[in-house]
Amino acid sequence: MEAVLVIVALIFIVCLVLGVYATVKAVGAAKRGVDRKVEQARRAVEDTTLRARTFAQPGAAAELAQLRLRLRTSMRATQDSLHARVGEDVSLKESLGLFARLSAHGHELDDELKRLEREPDKAHVRRLLPELGARTEQIAASADALRHAARERAGRFADGDLDALRAQIDLEAGALRHWTSAEDAPSFESGPATDPPVQEPARPSITPPGVRPTYPWQKNPRPESTT
Repeated sequence: MEAVLVIVALIFIVCLVLGVYATVKAVGAAKRGVDRKVEQARRAVEDTTLRARTFAQPGAAAELAQLRLRLRTSMRATQDSLHARVGEDVSLKESLGLFARLSAHGHELDDELKRLEREPDKAHVRRLLPELGARTEQIAASADALRHAARERAGRFADGDLDALRAQIDLEAGALRHWTSAEDAPSFESGPATDPPVQEPARPSITPPGVRPTYPWQKNPRPESTT
């Protein structure tokens, strides 16, 4: 009896621990989801503010806003593109390492541009704008190059896989059309009449009866009229 109670107690403790663990994981996932939404909203507000400054504040302030928009847009697009494809192409991990180093320069430049937005000496800001513009373009162009290369690599792989699939389908289609052998082909040479060949029983359908798979490009059948 004591052994049974011990086993029941152990099972209860294990279930309790698993429940706590599952709860912690769920709370953590929910918190990460909320943090991600908040970060996305914050970025959207900042981008909207920067676009407004390009029109509402002419001069150095507008140029600073344009530089920040150019930098942030390029870096964010490249980051999303690389992270979306690295699961399918492990060779992009090296590209992610290079992008991480590039991001350090991008964050440093964005912080500097942000500080200059509050600089009261606008003449000093205008003197720095050519150098800041060159740095912005250098970083953004490097990010664009990584993103375009990753996209072209994915497209080349997709084209290669499609070509190989097309060749396999053509080979299979040719094999499926050879349902008679050369010996079964009719002869047109003159000779004594022979009895007609015995009719073969109907071949079973290649696709067994059942529910056929559907594909996203198929249209749903129209319902029959009830009138």
